[in-house]
This record gives sequence, structure tokens and C-alpha cells, in this order.
Amino acid sequence: MSTAGNSAQAQPDIETVRARVDRLFHESEQAAERYNDARLELTELNGDLKSLEADQSRQGDALAGVRSDVRASIIQRYQTGGLGPAGQLLASDSQGFLDDLSTSSTVGELQDSLLADYGTELEAYTIRKDQTQKRRDDIAALQKTLATQKKSADDKLAQAKELLSKLEAKEREAILSRGSDRPIDSSSISASGRAAIAIKYALAQVGDAYVWGAAGPNAFDCSGLTMMAYAQAGVSLPHSSRAQYSSGRHVSKSEMQPGDLVFYYSPISHVGIYLGNGLIVHAANPGAGVKVSSVDEMPFAGAVRPG
Repeated sequence: MSTAGNSAQAQPDIETVRARVDRLFHESEQAAERYNDARLELTELNGDLKSLEADQSRQGDALAGVRSDVRASIIQRYQTGGLGPAGQLLASDSQGFLDDLSTSSTVGELQDSLLADYGTELEAYTIRKDQTQKRRDDIAALQKTLATQKKSADDKLAQAKELLSKLEAKEREAILSRGSDRPIDSSSISASGRAAIAIKYALAQVGDAYVWGAAGPNAFDCSGLTMMAYAQAGVSLPHSSRAQYSSGRHVSKSEMQPGDLVFYYSPISHVGIYLGNGLIVHAANPGAGVKVSSVDEMPFAGAVRPG
């Protein structure tokens, strides 16, 4: 058997390469959408942390105020001869200060309400402090997750590009140019109100690049395109296909109307906008960019009517 024959036999056909590229693009997008999910969670955690830090500061001020009142009470009683040396009760740390008071023979001479208030504020401050530290730890862990998802998306995309680089120009075009190439005029689509505005914006982006994490003006990922399209209509959507699935009323495939969001895969990792007549507009993948495709090009997961 000749070497040339072996080489020809070993060369994968165009359909095999297409399947590999599609799989790598999909895996890259899955990682990218998980990255988007993590970014949303990080934003929420940072908001929680800011609120907790403000609460902790207020609680610290309240704790300091009650502690000052208790100290003043001790010093006053000491000066009037009612207590032993005041310095023995002025522990430098909060818990030590409370312990000193609790074990001292002078407790009975202090105002019960002051001591109770101090214990309450100390407990509240400690809870806030612990919650704040937990949020900081959560954020640190999530930042590591972000880095992992970013690397995963980049690695899969690099593998797909390497496969494509080995093909002839005509073969690359055959893989990347699938979908509807005919221009679609948004005015020809039966939609009104917010849906019409979103469709018009999305169709104007056809031909733009796919870049994961991007939301315009010249590049988008899938959820970035749908988010920006509906933003033009005054509808706020999160930058995540999974999160967008909870952004409105769920409709069946047979009930879909132009403007509905269409979701794909399980777990959900892709979203487009339904145009009617069995078509969607979406940021497809890094090879195809924003394009018009069949609604059945990917495994259907559900549809949502935003707003």
C-alpha cells in the first residue's frame, strides 16, 4: 500500500471536520456563558459585600458608642469610690472587655441595660463581620472560577481555529458560511412594539463578529446580542442565556412570535431572537458571527417572551 494512499485515507473528510469544529465552538460558548453567569454572580456578591461593609461600619459605631458609655459608667463609679481600680476593667479587645465585666465583682453595680446593650451590639457586630468575610471569600473563589471558564473558552476556540487553519479556503468557507445569506428587511417581519425594535437592532448587526463576553457595538456573543437588542426597546436583560431564560413568560415552540427569545441545548448555553417563518437571528459562533439561521439548527430548549 502506498504512502500517498495511507495519507489520503487518514485525511478526515469535510463533514468530520465540520462536526469537530461545531463541537469545539459549542464547548467554547458553553464555557463563555458560564463565565457570563459567574460575572453576574460576582456583581451580586460585590453588591452584597458593599452593603455588609456599610452595616458592619454602622454596627461598629454603635458598639463603640455603647462601650464608651460603659467605660464612662465605670470611671464615674471609680471616681466616686464605688469601684476598684478602673484600669483593671478596660481591656483592649471587645470580647476581653465584655469578659472582664462579666467576671468582675462590680457587675452588680453597673447599669444592667448598658451591659445588655453592649453584649447585643458586640454579637451583632461579630455576625456582620463574619458575613462580610464570607462574602470576601466567596468573591475570591468566584474570581478563580472566572479565570478557569475564560481559559476553557479560549482553549476550545483555539483548537477550533487550529482545525480550520489546516483546511483549504473553500473548505473553511463551506463550514463557516452555513445559514441564511439572504438579507432580511426588518420591516417585512410581522412584529410591533418592543419586539419590532429588538428585531430591527439585531438584524442590523448581521455580519458583525462573534466575541464571547462582548455586547457591541461591533461584536457580540449570543446573550450580548439579545441583551443589547432588547435594551433598545427599554427591556433590561442580564448578559447570560441561562439568566435570560427567566426573563419573561415561557411559550411553547408552536406559540412563538417574532421577537421571542429562543434557547438551545441542555443546560441552556445559547439564545437567539425569533423572526418568524422558522428563522432566528443570533450571534452564532466565532466562525460565523451574527447571522440568520433556521430555528431548528440547534437542539431547542425553550422560548421566552421578554418583558
